[in-house]
Amino acid sequence: MRWRQTWPEARQRKFRQAAFAYLHVAILYEAAAYVMMGAGILPSRFGPPWIFLLLGALFAAAIVWALYSLQNAWVARIVWVLHGLRLPALIRGAFIVNQASRMPPSFYVTAIIVVVINLWMLARAGWDL
Repeated sequence: MRWRQTWPEARQRKFRQAAFAYLHVAILYEAAAYVMMGAGILPSRFGPPWIFLLLGALFAAAIVWALYSLQNAWVARIVWVLHGLRLPALIRGAFIVNQASRMPPSFYVTAIIVVVINLWMLARAGWDL
């Protein structure tokens, strides 16, 4: 299997758009985690939260690079599946109101919208829709 694939310009554009959409999602998630860390909301049972902020940024940068540079359909498809796994927790936070929750439902609704847009962009690249 070749990691770097060559596509017609229209498909290449879809991969670039998916990369930038994922970049924006990553920036949003990192900013939210940074704010939550400052508010003392992030758990520290697995170590200092800043380590996970750094690891998240590195992981996101690798995905953006892979989508933009490699333009491999399987990379887009795998990221689509993994990113879609976020939806159940977001739906639970948005629609199953828990009095102990520190985050308002609007936080989760916004995240659902962002994730679904990103899934759409990844699907366009991965399956050439």
